[in-house]
This record gives sequence, structure tokens and C-alpha cells, in this order.
Amino acid sequence: MSEFVDVEKKAPERISTGIPGFDAVLGGGLPQGHIYLLEGESGAGKTTVGLQYLREGRRHGEATLWISLSETQHELRQIAESHGWSLDGVELCNPVSDKRTAHPDEQYSFFSPADVELEDIRAAIVAAVERIKPTRVVFDPFSDIRHLARDVLRYRRYVLYLREFFTKQGCTVLLMQETARGAPGDLQAEALVHGYVTLQQDSPEYGGQRRRLRIHKMRGIPFRDGYHDFAIETGGIAVYPRLVAAEHERHEREEVLASGVEAFDHLLGGGIERGSSLLIMGTAGVGKSTLSTQYVARLAQQGEKAAIFAFDETTRTYRSRSQKLGMNLDPHVAAGTVTLRQIDSAEVTPGQFSHMVMQSVDREGASLVVIDSVSGYMSAMPEERFLFTHLHELLTYLGHRNVVTILTLAQHGLLGERVQSPADISYLADNVVLIRYFEAFGAIRRAISVVKKRSGPHERLVREMTIANDGVRIGQPLRQFSGVLSGRPEFTGDFEQLSADES
Repeated sequence: MSEFVDVEKKAPERISTGIPGFDAVLGGGLPQGHIYLLEGESGAGKTTVGLQYLREGRRHGEATLWISLSETQHELRQIAESHGWSLDGVELCNPVSDKRTAHPDEQYSFFSPADVELEDIRAAIVAAVERIKPTRVVFDPFSDIRHLARDVLRYRRYVLYLREFFTKQGCTVLLMQETARGAPGDLQAEALVHGYVTLQQDSPEYGGQRRRLRIHKMRGIPFRDGYHDFAIETGGIAVYPRLVAAEHERHEREEVLASGVEAFDHLLGGGIERGSSLLIMGTAGVGKSTLSTQYVARLAQQGEKAAIFAFDETTRTYRSRSQKLGMNLDPHVAAGTVTLRQIDSAEVTPGQFSHMVMQSVDREGASLVVIDSVSGYMSAMPEERFLFTHLHELLTYLGHRNVVTILTLAQHGLLGERVQSPADISYLADNVVLIRYFEAFGAIRRAISVVKKRSGPHERLVREMTIANDGVRIGQPLRQFSGVLSGRPEFTGDFEQLSADES
């Protein structure tokens, strides 16, 4: 029993990779003193990962070593400078002798080139490590060793030797492997190393590269499995851990959020509960964004924070339209109460977007999140699989954090029975509001109705909605119309039932 306790006490400490989000995926960083395999095709970001890892070591005053058989010091410095980094303090080692490089056709009489070259490389690595005494080492590309070994047995022996040597020296090592798209990984090295990570990249038909990483193995520690989106930007790599909403569950006091439009709150049975979601559906220009802005303005006036993620229009247009409707967001944006972000289509991944929303809640304290619109969200990531699963997890997370989420969904068409939704996501939302155009007495009008509320009763009447200079107005029930929401209204009553014609 005492021996077991001693082993537990000697569990390796964690070290930070220096990559935002990656340490969270690892459950706190890499266990110190082990060797790890990082695989990916060309351009996936392996070299950038290695540089960030070593720079994090230098930040903590550690000795670091970069081993390369192919890249020169000049090439590495170019990569570092593209991110605004300096490699000062990072030792560079190229184990290939100058003589061998100058005479590539040199032949050996008694030993194969692989035997001699591998032995030379091993001796050079040992000498460099014993001289520098690094705590962090990157070997990029380690694929060259596999090619030089040629024989599987010799390659396994080489990996085993390096593992034992680096462990004795107290080094935490990243081995970078180059792989071709669709090719199997390095099964020999994978079985011998302490951890195994792959970097993947895909090229959609439109937009930038989509990159993600996956931890296949990490001995002795829990980690977040599955795929995690990441991006390479100026300044390095940022990883966006896969969102698991259940990890953020809290028990908050139930409260109702009002829109400030009394008649609309009455439609919703008094308002919407904090921690719930509201889906506003309707065709283009019918007033979905305006209705969601009504909530933002109301909340900002009370001193609470809101975040708007606009997929369909620019922030300038959004603010201008809101100001003309009596909901000036500019003072609230300047004060930091309202955050308005324009999301560029085809330049964001689901994981990256979820991270942005989480940041607005966790760091900025937003109690209301508006996604305008889900149609734009879908268009921005048309080739992503399981997109609605990402959205469901995001809504669940926001619900656990007691945040109100408003989503807008643009339907296809304008009038008539052919108005359709691009996707049925009504099952994801706790509350669903439908806004439709209808024609009556030579004018285009709007009808609004609540078609779903999970948490309680709501008004089931169809009312007329108008948008004026002071915002949204909800009129009388359209009791003397039938078929308004179906697209074929029939009038059976009096013209006075309708709101005054604003035109």
C-alpha cells in the first residue's frame, strides 16, 4: 500500500504548451518528462506548435532545444518573424554533418548509409542535449528518422533509445511527423510514445482552411477527446476546445425578462425566462432583427450587458437601423454594455464561434446573446457536419449560465404558401415566435404569433405587428381574419380591426 502512495506522489507535473485552449484540452498541460508524437500534413501547423511550445519554456526561464534535419536556422527565424516572435534563447541543432551535406554521393564500404547516418545523428543529439541540458525539446521533422531507418525493427529501437535517453535527461519532447492526406499514421512510434496528437486541415469549396486537432492517446491522464477546432493567426495557434455544456451546469434563480413592449410580453405569457432561448422566424425584412434589438435596448437601459453576433449585415447597418427606430445602441456600445460583432462568412468554424460566445458570457458578463441569424450561421459553414449539434450544445451551455438567447431565422419567400424555413430548428428553442407578411386592402402588413413556449402558457392569438419610429408595436388580435399564417388570409370582418396605415 505504501509503495502505491509513493508512486502517486511521483506523478509528473504538468507544463503549459503556451497554446491558448490546448492546455484545457489536455486537462492542464503536458505531463513533464515524457515524449509525445504530433502528426499532420504539410501546412497543418506543426512547426508553429513547436515554436510556441519552446517560447513558453523560455518565458519560464527554461533551456530549450530545436532539432531539425531539414530546416535551417534562417527558415525557422522567418517563420518566427511572421508571428512577431524572436527565437532568442532557443538553441538550434542540425545533427547532419557539414561533410555529409557537402558530399551527398559519398558511399560507405562496410556499413549501410542508414546505419552510419543514424548513429551520427544520435551522437550529435546526445552531445547537444548534454551540453544545453534543455527541459523542452522539439524534433521536427522526425519523419526523416523513419525514412533513414528503412527497417521497422531498427526504427523501433531508435525511438526506444531516444525515449529512454530523453526521460533520463528530464526532457519533455515533441516529435513532429509529416503525413500525407489520408495516409495511415506512424503506428510504431504511436505505440512507444506517451501521447499522440494529430492536426488536420480541410479545404472547403469556399472560404479559408478548416483546421482541427485530436488527441488519440495520453497515458495516465484524463483529456478531452474528440475533435477541436483551431486557427493559425499572426501571433500563433489558438485552440477552441469542444464545448461540453454539461460541465457548465448551474442552478440559478428563475426570473422573467421583459422586452419593454407590453403587448408582446403578454403574447409570451409575461416574457421569456432567463436561461431560455427565443427563436424568431420570418421572411426577409419582416422585423426579426428589430424585435431582437428591442430586448437588447431594454436590457442595456437596465445596466445589463448584451452581445450581438451579426451574420447577415454589417455593424454599421445594424446600428443605423436601430437608431432610426428609436433604439440608439451607440451609447451602450461606447459604454461596453452592448457588444456588436460582425461575423465574416466562411472565415469562422463552429468551435471558434462557440468560443466567441463563451468569451462574451464568461469574460464580458453578457446576460443576453443574439445570433442574427441562424440562416447566416448555416451559410457561413455550409460544409460543416453536425452543425445543429454544435448549436444545441451552445444553447444548452447558455441555458446553464442563465443567459437569454435570441435567434433569428430567415425563411425563404415573401408571401403566400411557399414561405419555407431552410431548416427546422424549432425543436432547439424554448420559445418560438412566427412573423408573417399578409396582404389586406391593398397594403402589405405583418402578423405575429407565439407558436411555442416550453415553460408555461402563452397567448395563442394572431396579432398585427407594426414597426414605427419608436420601435415595435403590437396591435389587436386579427379575430376577423382566417388563414393569415398559412399565407392565404380571408377577411370576414371590419377594416377598423387593422392598425392605421402608416404610409
